[in-house]
Amino acid sequence: MRRATIADIARAAGVSKGAVSYALNGRPGVSDSTRQRILRIAAEFGWHPSSAARALSDGRAGVLGLIVDRPARTLGIESFFMQLISGIEATLSAASVGLLLQVTEDRAGEMEAYRRWWGQRQVDGVILVDLQRDDPRVGLLEELRMPAVVVGGPHGLGSLPGVWSDEASATRSVVEYLAALGHRRIARVAGLPRLWHTEIRSRALDEAVDHLNLAEMTTVNTDYSGEQGAQATRTLLARRPAPTAIIYDNDVMAVAGVAVAHEMGVRVPEALSIVAWDDSALCQLVHPQLSAISRDIAAYGGHAAQRLLDIVAGNPAGNYEDTTPRLVPRGSTAPPPR
Repeated sequence: MRRATIADIARAAGVSKGAVSYALNGRPGVSDSTRQRILRIAAEFGWHPSSAARALSDGRAGVLGLIVDRPARTLGIESFFMQLISGIEATLSAASVGLLLQVTEDRAGEMEAYRRWWGQRQVDGVILVDLQRDDPRVGLLEELRMPAVVVGGPHGLGSLPGVWSDEASATRSVVEYLAALGHRRIARVAGLPRLWHTEIRSRALDEAVDHLNLAEMTTVNTDYSGEQGAQATRTLLARRPAPTAIIYDNDVMAVAGVAVAHEMGVRVPEALSIVAWDDSALCQLVHPQLSAISRDIAAYGGHAAQRLLDIVAGNPAGNYEDTTPRLVPRGSTAPPPR
């Protein structure tokens, strides 16, 4: 069955296509009784406005965009993005706005997608994630004059508004907690070094280590996947002396780290304490349950989406600092062996 058109509605209502257009778009030019009859017939036909036609009439597509430049296999299991997208989608659905999601595996593809989306009026704006140092995407979106909100900050935003949380304070609280337990050799399995949030956490770790006079702080960078998280854990636990605590930059790598520790005969938490960023159900399904840095990621996505909706509507929308992530201690952390 083909979709109903304005011409179909006009024939059924016995009016012109112009009258149908006036009625469906809430414009003057038809009587109230005619408007109600047209709206009733349109509902019976299951008619919905074409996003392409709406873009031509008022310049809006009714869709916002999100591109994630990560391997698809990683995105599928990383809870951060699943929760972030759920928060974005919930806010957009309430406003009857769609979300166009694309996964790319190189920066050039992402940049080209922004140009294509904006040139073809496919989206009204975008949410930018994984903010990098000297990020070329910021300059491109500014050049295109494309409405955008960054999930990240406060560094590297250019003129774009950002939504972020104080990851530095959260990172310092984790190091202070582990130091209070007695740990002096702490390691970190980090994400991609070019990302701003990786840099912010690294700086905070270094400051905390210096302030607390800890013996050692080792960082290994990865792509956030379980495979690289496991490989980094093996490398760290093979060192002599090995770390007594490891902080992981996401939940997937932390779970992989627990598996490697079991494989190598290193007991968690008796011989090794583990802390994960981005608390999730995954952190509570392993044994022992993982101590984790928790934040409301869905709300985080919702705040970003609402700010972008405000910008598209022509309203000012500044930066927004979300609540500081907090540490939730569980069974994977304990004092180090004596």
